[in-house]
Amino acid sequence: MSKVNIKINNVDYQVEDGITVLEACHQVGIRIPTLCWMREMNEIGACRICVVEVKGARTLVTACVYPVNDGMEIVTNSDHVQRARKTNLELLLSTHDQNCLSCIRSTDCELQTLCQEYGVDGMHFIGNRPRFELETSTLHMVRDNNKCILCRRCVAACQQQVSVIEPSERGFETHIACAFEAPLGETACISCGQCIVNCPTGALVEKDDTDKVRAALSDPTKTVIVHTAPSIRATLGESFGMPVGTNVEGKMAAALRRLGFDKVFDTDFAADLTIMEEGTEFVTRVKNGGTLPLLTSCCPGWSKYCEINHPDLFDNISSCKSPQGMQGAMIKTYWAEKNGVKPEDIVVVSIMPCTAKKFELDRYDMEAAGEGIADNDFSLTTRELARMIQRAGLDFASLPEEEFDPALGESTGAAVIFGASGGVLEAALRTAVEVLTGEELPALDFTEVRGTEGAREATYKVGDMDVNVCAVSGLANVEKILRQVKAGEKNYHIIEIMACPGGCINGGGQPSQPASIRNWVDLKGLRAGALYSDDAAKKLRKSHDNPLIKEIYANYLGAPNSEKAHHILHTSYKVRTPKY
Repeated sequence: MSKVNIKINNVDYQVEDGITVLEACHQVGIRIPTLCWMREMNEIGACRICVVEVKGARTLVTACVYPVNDGMEIVTNSDHVQRARKTNLELLLSTHDQNCLSCIRSTDCELQTLCQEYGVDGMHFIGNRPRFELETSTLHMVRDNNKCILCRRCVAACQQQVSVIEPSERGFETHIACAFEAPLGETACISCGQCIVNCPTGALVEKDDTDKVRAALSDPTKTVIVHTAPSIRATLGESFGMPVGTNVEGKMAAALRRLGFDKVFDTDFAADLTIMEEGTEFVTRVKNGGTLPLLTSCCPGWSKYCEINHPDLFDNISSCKSPQGMQGAMIKTYWAEKNGVKPEDIVVVSIMPCTAKKFELDRYDMEAAGEGIADNDFSLTTRELARMIQRAGLDFASLPEEEFDPALGESTGAAVIFGASGGVLEAALRTAVEVLTGEELPALDFTEVRGTEGAREATYKVGDMDVNVCAVSGLANVEKILRQVKAGEKNYHIIEIMACPGGCINGGGQPSQPASIRNWVDLKGLRAGALYSDDAAKKLRKSHDNPLIKEIYANYLGAPNSEKAHHILHTSYKVRTPKY
């Protein structure tokens, strides 16, 4: 790419032609603050926090959308620029609910951080301040438009998923809502939480269940069991200042014990179980001419999307519960029977990367131990767990490294990579290929399906058969792939589908990161890298080699896809028709 010569703060630089002033400044190590701008997602210049001076321009320009050109002279830190940014922050605050002490995002709010940086010390503009009712119609989140700064980052995130929210009204009455002011719970929202994780303030938050979990922990009549999803070990540390991609599995297990949980299990066990069930389902379809492609069902956001938009694919989607569903079901059946505990006296808490898991708790067919006994009682996000640890006064970084409880905590490397897009597919291939060929794989890494791009496809020679596979994440990409499959343009045998871009490591329940990190740091890549490193270090890397899995099938479930396995580990689907 050609270069242009520019001057920034009286220093000469060469930068790539065609990039914006914001990108040019980043390239040379100059930080320009932003609120609305999200790289390749929300480049609209709305908040005007990134204004700079450009010689010859008649006014300050927004760096996030203003392109560089040869000979341009830019000033990023003049008194004029500093005053303008401060004034824009004060204007944002003039309609903003400033109850910061009671806000869940206090100290983790991008608006608050910038106000501190620019010395905004109170209310400088007083005028019309409309009041909005809280939006609480879904199972997974709360929208408080009184804290919204109209950056539209949530709208941009939703446009990449299901497009159910948008700016409504004009002037002071402008707010984010669904069409016709419909309740979010009556739309095609899939509960993915991408709007939440992209929000810079406390306008969007998950429904917090930590007080309910603390109440259960204080109840002496209940056995409270926790299990953690594969990706949590690669993200939880960020909430305590650790570098992105730090694996905190041991400290996490130690923290959960100190919070008072009776048993600390690893959902990776259920991921291995999922491979046994879903892999058997795939092999059976291949051998017997069943419906293909098989679509994975680990992601409840995707499952809900399928029920709303693609009910004609019910024969394609796997009937397996997600690992969260399987783990809770096995705790309240197998573990309960083995340990002589009544299922109704067990409280199961899952720690998940995803707000759609909160919605999944209320799905049908999630009561393996009996009617009225939910497989999982509470699902907490990574953020909620971090808040519980902080509130308990635990110094997370100083905690020792401890292991999961072994009863339902044994797992393989195939399970841990479930947290990254492509990981479920790779784990399934490690088992399915050996079952189909009857031979041990010489190499276990199916690197072609790894990555954070929207879709990766590959063809593998399995015996005499070419097996076409695809891993896709982000619902805009999913929709494109499904349309190609329906049109006969693509011919796959199995498709791994994740609703969130990059998979669970980028789920809507993961730690909040400011735009300054999201725009310039490869969050998805670093988090996924921690999981693949964990996988590579495991002694056992194939789900069917897990000794606990072998024992449970031999002594309890019978065989993968058996009648008992179907009762406990499988689900069904129904058409969902949103009102709006």
